Amino acid sequence: MPNRDNAYTQAGVNIDAGHQATELMKTAVQATYTPEVLAGLGSFGGLYDLHHVQQMKHPVLVASTDGVGTKTRVAARLNRWGSIGHDIVNHCINDILVQGARPLFFLDYVASSRLDPEQIATIVRGIATACQAAGCALLGGETAEMPGVYQDNEVDLVGTIIGVVERDQLIDGSRIEVGDVVMALPSSGLHTNGYTLARAALAEESWLDPHPDLDYPLGEVLLTPHRSYLPQIQRLQEMGIDIHGLAHITGGGLVDNLPRVLPENTAVSITPSAWTTPPIFTLIQERGQVSPAEMYRVFNMGLGMVVIVSPTQVSLMHKILGDDVLEVGHITAGKQTVTIEGIN
Repeated sequence: MPNRDNAYTQAGVNIDAGHQATELMKTAVQATYTPEVLAGLGSFGGLYDLHHVQQMKHPVLVASTDGVGTKTRVAARLNRWGSIGHDIVNHCINDILVQGARPLFFLDYVASSRLDPEQIATIVRGIATACQAAGCALLGGETAEMPGVYQDNEVDLVGTIIGVVERDQLIDGSRIEVGDVVMALPSSGLHTNGYTLARAALAEESWLDPHPDLDYPLGEVLLTPHRSYLPQIQRLQEMGIDIHGLAHITGGGLVDNLPRVLPENTAVSITPSAWTTPPIFTLIQERGQVSPAEMYRVFNMGLGMVVIVSPTQVSLMHKILGDDVLEVGHITAGKQTVTIEGIN
């Protein structure tokens, strides 16, 4: 008969490891708390005071859930876990930012076949750091040990974000019209999409030594954190830029994400020569023998957030953001499709 005190551990779940992970992450999580947090770490449910939201004229809550996909496999191969927490937070921030929302609080889910307390705490510290930078409380989450569900040495990372926006300030793309200009903010790399294809294409490359085509080790480039566009979009709005539409370029690339914000009878024409594609994408295309059309369908190709404005706003956008904004296309008449000039 198994010992009553360690039967669960022998079955594959270590309760003490979960408690240890919580203790290791506690300080970082609590550093994200704003005055609105009434109960967080250790509570059955996080409590967030909405008094300040009630002072808004017509507040609308905006929610999103997403994961970092197989980017965790890159972190596992290199045993570097500090950046993927930034990935999940910034991805979720950008998703609700598209509709004009600012983040209020975040919830995380980290799961593995066997809990490594330091590994989990490192991931959550990254989440907390990204939340703190955005003024977003890390209100709660779940750390799960599930042998038999996840493979050995695998980690799953998912996040949920809740934000708020005034109803009359919602950005929904309805004001996009023919003649508008498509501006874009550069990505920091692959962000959190396309890693299954990227890993397959680059499997035979050295991931630790400086790569001749990249100037940095491939593993370091692949783990570059997903960029948050909250500061840039807030700055544009504060300076009077009238944003007609926003699109976060995630899975599906420019081809699938831009139509999500287009009104009927409009389309997008993108000019690839308007920006320099980062070398990591060229390397993936060459090593994986991927067609140009598929590259634009899978990856962001160097553009992380698209901002659609009237032509009268373009000059001011350049003055505000300088080289951090690019003019990459325009809105045409059509059926909610995207044309990549010379590609499709």
